[in-house]
Amino acid sequence: MTTAQAPLKAKDYKSTIPPTWCPGCGDYGVLNSVLKAFAALNLDINNTVLVSGIGCSSRFPYFVKTYGLHTAHGRALPVAAGLKMARPDLEVISFGGDGDGFSIGGGHVPHIARKNTDITYIMMDNSIYGLTKGQSSPTSQTGMVTTITPYGTPDNPVNPLAFCLTYGATFVAQGYSSKPKIVTDLVIKAIEHRGFSFVNIVSPCPTFNKVNTFDFYKDLIEEIPEDHDTSDLQAALALALKAKEGQVPVGLFYQVQAPTLLDRLNSIREKLDGSDDYDISKIIEPYKP
Repeated sequence: MTTAQAPLKAKDYKSTIPPTWCPGCGDYGVLNSVLKAFAALNLDINNTVLVSGIGCSSRFPYFVKTYGLHTAHGRALPVAAGLKMARPDLEVISFGGDGDGFSIGGGHVPHIARKNTDITYIMMDNSIYGLTKGQSSPTSQTGMVTTITPYGTPDNPVNPLAFCLTYGATFVAQGYSSKPKIVTDLVIKAIEHRGFSFVNIVSPCPTFNKVNTFDFYKDLIEEIPEDHDTSDLQAALALALKAKEGQVPVGLFYQVQAPTLLDRLNSIREKLDGSDDYDISKIIEPYKP
């Protein structure tokens, strides 16, 4: 992780583009917490890249004074992974929503997780498609009435936390946009972690989701106990599955250290040649006609 030469404040990471979210959107709280996390880490603006897909939360790179890539729908993670592979010296952080990440982009999450690609993925979960004005999303609860499900959605919701845990993510956490100190702390820890870090942030949409409101979550949010063993996968899964009981735990679920994708590829390269000067034509040669 590269840090700035002089100490920066949260405001120093703000771009000149004002956020365009609806009044009351939870994403404002996430943005402020992320800016504070960047300042606490003193990230180098010129060596930090934010990568997003499509959706309300995927506008994130516009509002931060770092490099940014606003990619195609659901394709933030493979772009972020490619960038990290090409430039491992950069701090690469991906942003998106539940629709972008677990609908069209859902096929990418398992492989980024199992490869332990060294990027941070911050997902703002509002259980609705906000940018396209109110369709049900992968995390919408069964029976939820939306613009495309007037009789209630028949689908079971995806559990992003359990999903990432079972596919091998080495850092899994959950925050709530109205608890900024917790979100800031989790983002700091996620960026510092070597490997794939997933932070799910419950971020209510007051415009299009009239079910999962701030009032709805008021009595459901509960902080993970301090004695929780973050190296215990089964304990982390048990916490993640509390959603079925209507509870929303926030904090660090799981963190372990393991070789990253780049670590493993460098190990293969050393075995092939023993130096940084290996010749890729040796690998290609057998496949030439």
